[in-house]
Amino acid sequence: MLNSLISTIKRWRKPSEPSGPRIVPRGDHNISRKEISRAALTVMKRLQDAGFEAYIVGGGVRDLMLGGHPKDFDVATDATPEQAKELFRGARIVGRRFRILHARIGREIIEVTTFRGHHSEGEEHEAQQSEHGMLLRDNVYGDLASDAARRDFTVNALYYTTKGFEVHDYTGGVHDIRERLIRMIGDPATRYKEDPVRMLRAVRFAAKLDFEIEEHTATPLKELAPLLRNIAPARLFDEVLKLLMAGHGERTFELLRQYRLWEHLFPGNAAALKDPAALELTRLALRNTDQRIREDRRVTPAFLYGALLWPAVRNEQQHLQDHGTPPVPALAQAAQKVVSAQLTHTAIPKRFSIPMREIWDLQLRLPQRNGNRAQRLSEHPRFRAAYDFLLLREQCGEIEPGLGQWWTDFQEADEEGRAQLVSKVQRSGGGRRRGRGSRGGRRRRPKAE
Repeated sequence: MLNSLISTIKRWRKPSEPSGPRIVPRGDHNISRKEISRAALTVMKRLQDAGFEAYIVGGGVRDLMLGGHPKDFDVATDATPEQAKELFRGARIVGRRFRILHARIGREIIEVTTFRGHHSEGEEHEAQQSEHGMLLRDNVYGDLASDAARRDFTVNALYYTTKGFEVHDYTGGVHDIRERLIRMIGDPATRYKEDPVRMLRAVRFAAKLDFEIEEHTATPLKELAPLLRNIAPARLFDEVLKLLMAGHGERTFELLRQYRLWEHLFPGNAAALKDPAALELTRLALRNTDQRIREDRRVTPAFLYGALLWPAVRNEQQHLQDHGTPPVPALAQAAQKVVSAQLTHTAIPKRFSIPMREIWDLQLRLPQRNGNRAQRLSEHPRFRAAYDFLLLREQCGEIEPGLGQWWTDFQEADEEGRAQLVSKVQRSGGGRRRGRGSRGGRRRRPKAE
């Protein structure tokens, strides 16, 4: 009777509840050392030779079990950062909230973390929380079991060791990989309050792996989404790049909207999505970025941010023009207002914000094709990005099609063909720029004979 009860309890135990490790032997998993970075294996061996425990941990193990080919590997150990640093020449200890070691092996840098303990057990100088429950400092060390409990999701809490070539699973990660679930370890609401970025990570992993977010993990997301306002804009900029520029941006966008997280990252865009053209432009820009990443082509945050903020810029520009501001200054003022508002949510480094503004400015110049303007525009450093953006605007229905095809023909034509295209525009009266007189400027009087 007692044995039957114990078996029932074990069978119904939630996968996220640590209950001692499940050891997956070499013959029961598909991880091969051939797929692991030689640098990571070197770090593990050096730590083990010095008498420390060492495991490959996190996304590297998860992706290997899914049959992937990860490029980045992290190592977890019971050595403190100072102890581990003595084993690696040129290693650096980084981080304030939680200190980690960057060990350089050849051209690779392997991140080495010390097993974490429960922050509630640390002294004030080791662990500290904000009034909202967010962890400000968390340098509390523990053992392998406590480290597994402190990680965010079960699928990221798997440990691979070259001693016996086993996988150690304390939280049910193997089960959740099999069931294709993103499940928070511990109470989801508490863990999100400790670090609200975990809400974004849940969505990112679900989109990347094509997993579902487990019900209890998903339930607090909408309610706690405003906690993202407590995260530094610079950190959120980095997180946005991980979310939207890893090849799964469109799927990530839909999940962020579903869980009411998007409006706290891009409130201007979120407010404009009632317009079908704005929604389609956003999806097309993300789809375009995903496609370029799959084709191993260059992508830049300047273009993507430009597309995401453009609907709000366009609305503000139209508002200013309706109140008498000419198009060019209206665009400049609208851009300044929208970008300033966005900077309170996510940072935009100048190396991206400046070309982003240039892409926007060119949208007013691309229709001006008479004379030598077309040739000069085609030589502008941001022309290609502005041209691609113009095509998206036509494709989503924001503007009438035609101009994009003209610029496509212009780029493909030889010198004579370009001249004919420009001549045709001038004969039709298109591409003309209004003279000073039409803008209210003074006309120069002809000299007296």
